[in-house]
Amino acid sequence: MAEWTERAELLFKKEGLEKLKNSHVMVVGMGGVGSFAAEFIARAGVGTMTIVDGDVVDITNINRQLPALHSTVGQPKVDIVGDRLMDINPELKLIRIKEFLSPERAYELVTDEYDYVLDCIDSITPKLNLIISARRKKVKIISNMGAGGKYEAGKVKVADISKTDVCPLAKTVRKRLRKEGVSKGVKVVFSTEAPDETSLKMTDGTNFKKSFFGTNSWIPAVFGLHSAETVVKYLIKK
Repeated sequence: MAEWTERAELLFKKEGLEKLKNSHVMVVGMGGVGSFAAEFIARAGVGTMTIVDGDVVDITNINRQLPALHSTVGQPKVDIVGDRLMDINPELKLIRIKEFLSPERAYELVTDEYDYVLDCIDSITPKLNLIISARRKKVKIISNMGAGGKYEAGKVKVADISKTDVCPLAKTVRKRLRKEGVSKGVKVVFSTEAPDETSLKMTDGTNFKKSFFGTNSWIPAVFGLHSAETVVKYLIKK
């Protein structure tokens, strides 16, 4: 094993690191949740990753997103995050897909080559299509619910979609999944903290995003942390 994985090997053992090295994980969305999740997964030693995002860094991303700096405003998130991941692990097999995930593409991108898919999208329609695509193709997926408008890290947890409450996004996702015949069996990260409704702002609806809540620097990262933990522990035990 590479020298930089010494501490990981002590915890995961050689067999665990080998499983991670031989795994392929896809992370969709390189924003506040996905950028941290991708970094945690790369530092854990996963050998192959596909990252998907069509956005560029905006000045408003700086308060919460790993790729967002004053020096990177206007640059593609896939490029910045991808370069960072390669600097973490130069032997990483990295596939970068620079596009917004349209509903149609969700069904094309998810294949059985992936050991796990992380949904870190904040737009409902692409999120639903990604979940449904993974379910139909029997690919493991963890989906992140609403991280906006919240403060309390201790209220973030992982559960089946059927066990979620309080979160408005989870409620919408539950309802729309039921219409597709899916009532359970989808692992999600969500918070039992009610979002601050006074921080809600409407948008023009571009890329299926109609509104967003105010955010802080830590809650999206906590969601990413729980996502990465779930994936890495599964891969080690697989």
